[in-house]
Amino acid sequence: MERFRTLSLPWINAAIAVAFVATLWGCSSRIDQRGNLPDPDVLANVEVGHINKPGVQELLGTPSSVSLFDGEAWYYISERTEKVAFFDPKVLDRKVIVIKFDNKGVVSEMTTLGLEDSRSVEIVERKTPTAGQELGFLRQLFGNIGRFEPKSKGSSE
Repeated sequence: MERFRTLSLPWINAAIAVAFVATLWGCSSRIDQRGNLPDPDVLANVEVGHINKPGVQELLGTPSSVSLFDGEAWYYISERTEKVAFFDPKVLDRKVIVIKFDNKGVVSEMTTLGLEDSRSVEIVERKTPTAGQELGFLRQLFGNIGRFEPKSKGSSE
């Protein structure tokens, strides 16, 4: 009993302070930078009508994405987000550099898009009906009882 009385008030205050600081530290924001955003000085070397795909790749590196059907547009995408504790991340900045090529593989257009150019996409939460029947837990558990056939003697399985 005497040992517990020897804990002085400064030690308890210090423990509370450490717990408080640890709690605040866990709630601090975290900045994430993702993507491949070329240096603006290097980007200035990409001249419309004068440089081809291998030249662009040599200057800027591999694109983040390529257009699906014809491959005539390359996208260099970069995004910076901030996340606080368990909340959803907040997008601070987003840049997309779109480089389009003509049918000869030469740069025909270069565009820079920012966060202000983005559009919100509504997610549809419908369920697609499937054919068949929905089985309950017991039906799944005991459904195959009696369905197995014994192996025949001549079978190699």
